[in-house]
Amino acid sequence: MEDIEIHPWLIRMSQGDEEAFQMIYQLTKDHAYRLIYYLASDKQEVGDLMSEVYMELMKSLDNYQQDQKFSSWFNGLIIRQVRNWQRKSWFRFRIIEKLKSVTSFDMTDRDSELRTAVLYSRMELLPILEALPLKFKEIIVLRYYQDCSLEEISDLLKIPLGTVKSRHHHALKHMRKHFKIQDQRKEMNGYVHGKSAQK
Repeated sequence: MEDIEIHPWLIRMSQGDEEAFQMIYQLTKDHAYRLIYYLASDKQEVGDLMSEVYMELMKSLDNYQQDQKFSSWFNGLIIRQVRNWQRKSWFRFRIIEKLKSVTSFDMTDRDSELRTAVLYSRMELLPILEALPLKFKEIIVLRYYQDCSLEEISDLLKIPLGTVKSRHHHALKHMRKHFKIQDQRKEMNGYVHGKSAQK
């Protein structure tokens, strides 16, 4: 997703060119999907969030300045949409829980939950990432999955650099704690299995 490649299409898209929008989507969709996937609390909502992001891109494109790095601007747009979605999800959750309390309708899709669980098991870091509060998760995803500098993260999230550094430090501290717990569990499981094998 190089700026030199995407800028001509952005100009055409701002003029209402449908082909340009399709090209922008093709050039950015993998990047957007990865970032949304790492930030979203409910992985089943990633598709909906993708739609929200590209609708917002169409509405907000006039706010993009050509001298800005597009990937940084686009990252900021994605993060804002994920935050907005999280707030909306809380209200949806409250409504669903209210409905459940007055009906016997089962609103969960067990098959979808199982498929998501299988996907999680293939990505060892995700459970640890999911345990982080959103404000820490944003820092880790931008720093280590999007290769943003701490200064760029500060600009993206509109927070002081000192706050970014503090959140980065606390996020790593939380992750180290979870890694330690994981290692202890693995050692205990190995010890138990080892003893069983000896019997």
